[in-house]
Amino acid sequence: MVRSRLSFSPDDRVNAFLTTCPEPEYGTGSLEGLTIAIKDNISTKGIRTTAGSRILEGYIPPYDAHVVTLLIAEGAAIAGKTNMDEFGMGTTTENSGYGPTFNPLDKGRVPGGSSGGSAAAIAGGMVRMALGSDTGGSIRCPAAFCGIVGLKPTYGRVSRYGLIAYANSLEQIGPMARTVNETSRLMQVIAGHDPKDSTSVDLPYCHTPDKNIQGRRIGVPEEFFGAGVDPAVAAKVWEAIEELEKKGAEIVTCRMPGMAFALAAYYVTCTSEASSNLARFDGVRYGPAVDTKKSWHDAFQERRGKSFGKEVRRRIMLGTFALSSGYYGKYYAKAQAARQQVKNDFTRLYKDVDVLAGPTMPTIAFRLGEKADPLSMYLSDILTVPANLAGVPAISVPCGTVGGMPVGLQIMGRPFEDEVVIDTAYAYEQAVV
Repeated sequence: MVRSRLSFSPDDRVNAFLTTCPEPEYGTGSLEGLTIAIKDNISTKGIRTTAGSRILEGYIPPYDAHVVTLLIAEGAAIAGKTNMDEFGMGTTTENSGYGPTFNPLDKGRVPGGSSGGSAAAIAGGMVRMALGSDTGGSIRCPAAFCGIVGLKPTYGRVSRYGLIAYANSLEQIGPMARTVNETSRLMQVIAGHDPKDSTSVDLPYCHTPDKNIQGRRIGVPEEFFGAGVDPAVAAKVWEAIEELEKKGAEIVTCRMPGMAFALAAYYVTCTSEASSNLARFDGVRYGPAVDTKKSWHDAFQERRGKSFGKEVRRRIMLGTFALSSGYYGKYYAKAQAARQQVKNDFTRLYKDVDVLAGPTMPTIAFRLGEKADPLSMYLSDILTVPANLAGVPAISVPCGTVGGMPVGLQIMGRPFEDEVVIDTAYAYEQAVV
């Protein structure tokens, strides 16, 4: 394949990139000539990859993630690696070990997280497309806050090989772009089976968005508009749902009682998996070398204490406690039972409706420093985590503004019906263009 060099010098005043490739190379294919930003927890051969953490400062992977291999094969060039909450743990990108990313639409506000750098790079006009990862809303939240489109594919639809693991049973790599059509175009390249990922399914995505939604049944759970959702945001989302109704969809109000347990189930599950996954960052296998003159226990504790940020340390401790002897049944096992209730809700609802719709986030983008209390930040994920618990596809598409900041419409579908989710979002987008 013939490769050419192109100049890439982003006007990055919002700290969207942690590493840039000044002269990226592109080949030939469906993405020829496009520079694509890659979230910094996705491995890129020869390009620094830190997952937003000081413990991986200077780490250069010896291999590409499967999705990166696919992008390069289609002619795309890597623009660089984008800023993120450390190891994906956050909703604002303020938890990065390398400083926060600012929202290009209002630099006094956050871009969302944890894929905030990818969203800001698109919203700021530095790239048209990017890859993010979504463990509990980390693609959809920044998409909503920055006024772009972000898709969390069905679990297993896109390979996770080369993704630095946070919570294996929840996370998924996905596309982010300016429009639904561009998001779909990127999804077409990255979806499909990968033998290196045991959770990967053999289901390529070969689809052109269709705006015809005549007769589509759209469920709107009452719980998506409950306590904590800004009335102005709710009003904008209802306007978007009504627009879909005008295009021929049937709106069905419904109930999703499992939402009462979703957030707790999510945080017990993700912190438990994180405590296991992050054990490898110990100053021996990964991370800056430990002081070999000290005992293993002291050296291990010192290295992790200095190199991990506060939020990462907090989640490791929560997860370790939930998995500890005498507490596993009290917390982790109960969280899995609650997770099953959420899955059962989706299964029941999808017998009567084709997709579910509601707000992506309960509010517009927070001001920098506004969510200093960790619990208030966790509560902001209430509308996005159910899709990760159930493994279903979900997209955020812009649906207007409140106070000059974007609002996201979230659409969730049946497992492996990512195409239906894309079409519903496309129908709305085309209706308001």
